[in-house]
Amino acid sequence: MTPTVHGAEYAQLVAFVAVAEQAGFSRAAEALGVTPSALSQTIRALEERLGVQLLNRTTRSVATTPAGAALLERLRPAMAEIGDAVSGAARAGGRIAGTVRVHAARVAAERRVLPMLPAFHAAHPDVVIDLTADDAVVDPVAGGFDLAIRPGEVVEKDMIAVRLGGEHRQMPVATPGFIARHGRPETPEALTDFDCIRWRWRGRSLPYDWEFHRADGWFAVSVEGPLILDDRRLMLDACLAGIGIAFLTDEEAGPFLADGRLVAMLEPWCAPYPGFFLCYPRQRRMPPAMRAFIDALRAASVIV
Repeated sequence: MTPTVHGAEYAQLVAFVAVAEQAGFSRAAEALGVTPSALSQTIRALEERLGVQLLNRTTRSVATTPAGAALLERLRPAMAEIGDAVSGAARAGGRIAGTVRVHAARVAAERRVLPMLPAFHAAHPDVVIDLTADDAVVDPVAGGFDLAIRPGEVVEKDMIAVRLGGEHRQMPVATPGFIARHGRPETPEALTDFDCIRWRWRGRSLPYDWEFHRADGWFAVSVEGPLILDDRRLMLDACLAGIGIAFLTDEEAGPFLADGRLVAMLEPWCAPYPGFFLCYPRQRRMPPAMRAFIDALRAASVIV
């Protein structure tokens, strides 16, 4: 006879998967709508029932033990099957339901996701979009996300990548006041003589080199300056405050270029590049809520 998993035991397994995928109790507790202490007790009860330690806990991180990793590998497809069953029942009733967990670069969240949400919610009121907006480069699967929206240069090769919208450009920009005080560079290499506001990917230690294009291809310039940030919105604000030259996308700088608060420089060296991509892992059966969100996002991005 196949062992039966009762309600409390199933809840323990759901809790374990959440903690393992989020690599911590706080985010998992938030996702499940419980307190971290209650979630910790649930995991402890599961470990006692199974007679094996599933998680290694430190003050800074949580990771699966070999036994926990093996259990997680078996549970993930089972949980997906259950999700498919629930979604199938919802479809039979003429509606799509479920939660789609999205990780997006901040500007993509602002310019791609948020504008399409009102129409999407009107069409699919039972679908919840759980959106994390930051510029960190994360593994969507390890982070517990269904899909990610990120620049093409940081797309994993084993992911399905769907281009959203058209090409973009990055360009050095500064305020008219900064240019009046310090002048402007005549070539990309001359940027090393100016105060620049540098940016780095969140979670990485070195700033991002500024990339330009000429007849023989792309090349990078390592700039210097008084400020390094891991938040592109703060970089824009610092540039508007006159601290230095920033390297911004046309989407980020566009409104401020149009009203004269920023001035673009070195445009002949600023070639277009592929913009954002929607990335998700290959899977046999995509949940209907995820498919609906992808279709809506792609349709909205055609007109961006």
